[in-house]
Amino acid sequence: PLVTFAALQPKIKGLLSILRKLKSTPEQEVRLLLLGLDNAGKTTLLKQLASEDISHITPTQGFNIKSVQSQGFKLNVWDIGGQRRIRPYWRNYFENTDILIYVIDSADRKRFEETGQELAELLDEEKLSGVPVLIFANKQDLLTAAPASEIAEGLNLHTIRDRVWQIQSCSALSGEGVQDGMNWACKNVNAKKK
Repeated sequence: PLVTFAALQPKIKGLLSILRKLKSTPEQEVRLLLLGLDNAGKTTLLKQLASEDISHITPTQGFNIKSVQSQGFKLNVWDIGGQRRIRPYWRNYFENTDILIYVIDSADRKRFEETGQELAELLDEEKLSGVPVLIFANKQDLLTAAPASEIAEGLNLHTIRDRVWQIQSCSALSGEGVQDGMNWACKNVNAKKK
């Protein structure tokens, strides 16, 4: 389809205003911890954020770290493997976390209980106390995906009182919803850092 310059103009203006903001504010470093069960889509999400190729992704053994620029922040994203044998090591990465991003495979209903348990344990961790949490209800592009509202209900997210939280529908594959979640994260890290 042919894209006219007029159609691009608002996008260009939006991009320019973001770039101006980036220039006018000194860069703030933010530490994001990206967790979730294996196969939830954490690495795909991370590569999507970094605008990298997502066609060949293998399970993370250990961790990946990427720095991504967003809204005047340098986001240092720690993507830790989610296999059961790796999960006990998650606590080694809690220190100085500004935002916890928890990724859920919305189509894997058999593991909702397990993912809910892991999230509940993370929210009880002293080192993550008060840290804003963004829950990505990933794989919304699949027909079998549970909607974010159903996941929020099933995980009793409405009972979280000790921190700000957000559940965001997304597809790490298409990128849909990812930027909305990251905008929320940047807004809420802002509030925490001040």
